[in-house]
Amino acid sequence: MLYLDNCATTQVHPEVKDAMLPYLMEEFGNPSSKYYSFAENAKNAVIEARNHLASLLGCTSSEIIFTSGSTESNNMIIKGVADYFSNQGNHIITTKVEHPSVLETCKYLETKGFEVTYLDVDRFGRINIKDLENAIKDHTILVSIIWGNNELGSLNDMEAISNLCVKENVFLHSDATQVIGKVKVDLSNFPGLTFLSFSGHKFHGPKGIGGSFIRKDQYDILTKITPLLHGGGQEQGVRSGTLAVHNIVGFGKAAEIALDNLNQNIEHLSELESYLTDLLKEKFNEHIIFNNDIINKIPGLINVQFKGVNNEILLKKLAPLIAASTGSACSSSKPSHVLSAIGLTLDQVRSTIRFSMSSYINKVELDIFKKL
Repeated sequence: MLYLDNCATTQVHPEVKDAMLPYLMEEFGNPSSKYYSFAENAKNAVIEARNHLASLLGCTSSEIIFTSGSTESNNMIIKGVADYFSNQGNHIITTKVEHPSVLETCKYLETKGFEVTYLDVDRFGRINIKDLENAIKDHTILVSIIWGNNELGSLNDMEAISNLCVKENVFLHSDATQVIGKVKVDLSNFPGLTFLSFSGHKFHGPKGIGGSFIRKDQYDILTKITPLLHGGGQEQGVRSGTLAVHNIVGFGKAAEIALDNLNQNIEHLSELESYLTDLLKEKFNEHIIFNNDIINKIPGLINVQFKGVNNEILLKKLAPLIAASTGSACSSSKPSHVLSAIGLTLDQVRSTIRFSMSSYINKVELDIFKKL
């Protein structure tokens, strides 16, 4: 079966698995313990992994906070900023096409007295920078805007958004889950971007591990937020709990591999996307409509309508040959809010499938579409 649901999760790289195994068996120490070798070995492994992630993101290693994944990171940052800076304002700005872990967090905060503005997007899921500028108020404390959309692949203009947030002196968070490992990211070029969320299993790392980037200020101090988890004070007091060393090691190894092969993978994914697009056009012609843009997007992601065909029925028929999805795995039980937000009708939403590729795929494997 050809796996084309890599935006949902990816295959663990063999080198990632090999790097993790010793920390599941022989090297089982707690990195927060002291003096003995098991603890020191674990601590050094965490330091190395943190360094690899910092290199991939273009930040310092002390700005990386380990979490269980992007859902936790999004919750931790948005709730943490809202609580810590509540005396400075109660207004948050986000978009209508965010991941559910952002949207549901914002809806929760509305029940606690926060005001949330949900920005409209264009037909490809991008915000208009003027809309963001007009939405910022004196009591705005946080802007949270997805970097690369998980269903359409569209990239927001994070440089312009970052510069605006610097100008307006507003914190900026971005869910970069689908971007890291697939798009070049250098956070030193985005001074207004204070917070970032990302996850290991989206770029061939293990599940259950993710991270947050929290920018340091001019005094080399992390931007303050209220912790989501209180406890032993791990991760600079931001995220308490015993570190999952085996997962962190795998996360770091995946980051190292992603950085080493980034240019090659981007080129390969772009070629796969172009080839599959041509195959679909040739095979289905006027019976399909592409929802995604062809520029300024995550490579290797295609979102396409099969006119008049129910996507759930189609996916079941394809399942013996191809694994794909209707959209985000975190909201698979209901029609896509992303596609609704870009103006698609319910019938169009229910006829849409997302194909997302990985660098593991060879072009010849996509020829399976010729047999459909």
